[in-house]
Amino acid sequence: MDIRIGLGIDFHRFAPERDLVLGGVVIPHSLGLDGHSDADVLLHAIGDALLGAAALGDIGHHFPVGDPAYAGISSLELLRRTVALLAVAGYAPSQVDAVVVAERPVLAPYVPTMQARIAAALGVEISAVSVKATTPERMGALGRGEGIGAWAVALIVRTAAGDPGT
Repeated sequence: MDIRIGLGIDFHRFAPERDLVLGGVVIPHSLGLDGHSDADVLLHAIGDALLGAAALGDIGHHFPVGDPAYAGISSLELLRRTVALLAVAGYAPSQVDAVVVAERPVLAPYVPTMQARIAAALGVEISAVSVKATTPERMGALGRGEGIGAWAVALIVRTAAGDPGT
């Protein structure tokens, strides 16, 4: 069985007059995250982990910031498109483990909904998606509340379809 693992990391600064979207969930907060899409730092990290596992580059390569087609797009849609790219290459997501690093807001109440939305976008069971949140204990830019970061590890498996040269 061909199994691969990938790592994804993403950071976004806070910005006024934007919704805060994490894991496909709108979180009540006074600030959102700055970005070309909905700036969902968690889903961007997961997408990069999946693409990295298949050696397919990163989300910036497939969904460029300068392309107006992706302005304001839901990162759940980008994640579904990433799964489609994996399928063409002959892979499917198997498991994701991710952590969001933010001084604020408190994210624990939203984690189950995040896991459900991520699992649906990936086409896996909720039990295959782990989302955790931690605080940087007021250290560094994230600790000063300047933005949010996320790290993700993704496991993918070879399917019967796809390009065997990948």
